[in-house]
Amino acid sequence: MSSATAERTRPAAATGARVEFRSLRRAFGPTTALDGLDLTAEPGELLALLGPSGCGKTTALRMVAGFEQPDSGEVLVDGEDITRVPANRRDAGMVFQSYSLFPNLTVRDNVSFGMRVRKVPAARRQARAAELLELVGLPRHGDRYPHQLSGGQQQRVALARALALEPRVLLLDEPLSALDAKVRLSLREEIRRLQLSLGITTVFVTHDQEEALSMADRVAVLNAGRLEQCAAPAELYARPATAFVAEFVGTMNRLPGRLADGGLVVVAGQRLPVDGVVPDGPDVDVLVRPENVTAEADAEGAATVVSSSFFGAVTRVHLDLPGGGTVKADLSSRDAADLVPGARASLRLAPQPVLVVPGAAA
Repeated sequence: MSSATAERTRPAAATGARVEFRSLRRAFGPTTALDGLDLTAEPGELLALLGPSGCGKTTALRMVAGFEQPDSGEVLVDGEDITRVPANRRDAGMVFQSYSLFPNLTVRDNVSFGMRVRKVPAARRQARAAELLELVGLPRHGDRYPHQLSGGQQQRVALARALALEPRVLLLDEPLSALDAKVRLSLREEIRRLQLSLGITTVFVTHDQEEALSMADRVAVLNAGRLEQCAAPAELYARPATAFVAEFVGTMNRLPGRLADGGLVVVAGQRLPVDGVVPDGPDVDVLVRPENVTAEADAEGAATVVSSSFFGAVTRVHLDLPGGGTVKADLSSRDAADLVPGARASLRLAPQPVLVVPGAAA
């Protein structure tokens, strides 16, 4: 499989459960971790919980696992309230950031540990462990110990262990953050492939937006314990519901603008329609993605090229605006060839609706 984004289709027979977060609230002293979270993961879906540190995403995940209890609200799996059900009686498998493998057990015994606790017969344990190690690409590693494995291999073992009891829900708590970039990319594709083939409902916590957008069917963006937006990756990126989502997901320019009649805003010399709620004006900031900014060398242009970053087919050009402020433009590297530092340039924004927020001075 060449890319985790290549497949978004539900498996033919999704076996996962429906997971619901209903009005969850949780405070730790004066800090509110969750503030009325309402969210649903559909059967067989990979739902990513995305947000900055302290936004409540891990607390929400731990409530599904049974490691945290809400102050109020409910967690339901297939309509059954499991909020007060002990963790060891929940049909969920969890993979942690730190792997949490038993160092004194072999890979095979780590994978089969949960089955041994539940008194699954030895022959069945061995067969299931072998099947899962084959599934995660480690069929010849059963007799090794965790310290003999790489970080990526250890995380594959942790994943196999979480799947050993055939849970209805798979919970992943930043499982790739401790790995280097190349291994992280490979493993996230592997997790997505397995999740699709098994049809298991998966809730995935991450602070890495690229990870969330590339793997998930839907991404839920949390901020200060509240849900800002939950949508498919393409929709989340192209049509963010709030200014927080717009600026947290991807890169965003904030350009000074002025509201005009007819639901329009004047920005960089253009009149563009406003998308969503129009704040009190007249002075506002306009949110524009770098790929929606076009720049070209122009001796009479108002902008000045500051620097550029080459990314292969695309080059990101940074330009200073008259009166202060900087704008980023993502251009084809061929079109950016003349935009060297110090060059003058003219700008044009894509003629499409834009998000508008109160100006910085408001």
